[in-house]
Parts: sequence; structure tokens; C-alpha cells
Amino acid sequence: MALKQYIEDRQRNKDLLLMTHVVCGYPSFEANLKELEIMNEAGVDFVELQFPFSEPSADGPLFVKANQIAVDNGVTVEQCFDFMAKVSQLFDFKVLMMGYYNTIFKMGAQAFIDRLKAAGGCGFIVPDLPLEEAGELHSYAKTQAIAPIVLMTPTNTDARLQKIAEAAEGFVYVVARRGVTGSKTAMDAEVGEFLDKCRKISPLPIGVGFGVAAKEDLAFLAKHADMGIIGTAALKAWEEGEEKALREFFQSLGLLN
Repeated sequence: MALKQYIEDRQRNKDLLLMTHVVCGYPSFEANLKELEIMNEAGVDFVELQFPFSEPSADGPLFVKANQIAVDNGVTVEQCFDFMAKVSQLFDFKVLMMGYYNTIFKMGAQAFIDRLKAAGGCGFIVPDLPLEEAGELHSYAKTQAIAPIVLMTPTNTDARLQKIAEAAEGFVYVVARRGVTGSKTAMDAEVGEFLDKCRKISPLPIGVGFGVAAKEDLAFLAKHADMGIIGTAALKAWEEGEEKALREFFQSLGLLN
């Protein structure tokens, strides 16, 4: 099913879609499966599977630590693709690769996209790849119906936001605030105005991440966006109490009984 159709179908029954995030191999692939089982039960629509990298420049301290431990434990790109293939078969949500350009550069753009498609991925998020250097990767991805998910940030000029919108496929990932992941974002009028601006610039669905952590955040986003993106808050819950705490976190969002 095309990504556009998938999103439209999921939106028929929801005010706001949800994407979550798992670092492949941290603390283990077995733990990842337990996390994903709870996320699937909570009805998430997308999951970013992060391919561990030693310098995750868009990530805050918790994800930096998770990436480093996974790298130190010897998690490989091939293991991540194999895991993605397994996840794609097991669960109802769509899976994206999240990672950094070094992984793609070492494989080559076409080899990366071919492997991603074979593993059941529907798109990829590579926050350290400038649009000006993404031509080959994005062009080939589009021929294979793999969506390059690009980021709009509050530091972008209006002209830059327009260029990003023109390059986007699937949906647009809007960063709710400046900085890296991990800190709580105040969902206020300034954030709402920026999201409304992004919606006017791009015809694609708008997903919002960086600091989304509570039920009231999702209620706010439902007025301005199409999808909330939760990363650090879910990993923090797992760190505090594994399955029990993660389940309680999704209960606090109103997504589990």
C-alpha cells in the first residue's frame, strides 16, 4: 500500500497518528521486540528503527548513550536490516529507517535503498544529510516508492522551508523546537504558529517531534498536525522500568487500558 493511502486510511479512525522510535540492538534486539509489542498494542502507526551510529548529532544524551552502547555491543547495519525485515512481518505499523548518512555512504545509495525496500521499510530519516547533497539518494528512493522524510525546523527561513517541502515525500517531520532530542517542549502559541506555517507550505501530512511526551502534547498537536512523534519519553520509560513502565507510559497517553 502506498504511504499516502496508508496515512489516509489510518486517519479515518484517528485525530492524530503516532510514530515512535527504537534504537536497534539497545539494550538488545530481544528488548526491542518487547518494546515494539507494546507499541503495536498501543496502536502506533509508524516506528523509526534507528541504526546505531557513533556520532548521532541530532540526538540528546539518552539516545547518544543508547547508540554508543549498541555500537560497543557490535550491532551491525546488516543486523538492523534483518531486524527490520522481521518487524515488518510481525506488526501492523509501518517501519522507517532513522540514522545518519555515514551508514548510507558506506553502502552506496542504491544498495541502501534496495536493502531497505527488501526489509519492508517505507522510508528513511537522515537528519545530517543536506538537501543539496541528497539528490542521488532521494531520486533513486522515489523510483522504488521509498519516502525520503525530510525535516523542517524553526531555524529554517521561509525560502528554505519551501525547498524542503518540494523535496519531501510521504510526510514532513517538523521539529518543534531548536536543539537536539530529549528536552520537554512547551506546546504553546509559538509552536502552533510554526506548525500552521509548515502546513501551509507543504501539502503533505505533518508529523511533529522533539519533546512530545504527554497526553496534553498529543491533544495540542491534534489541532495543528497529523502525527505526533515520541522518542525520548518512551526510551526513558523503558530505562526506568522496562515493560511495566513502558506500558504505563502508553496508558498515560490514553493509548492502552
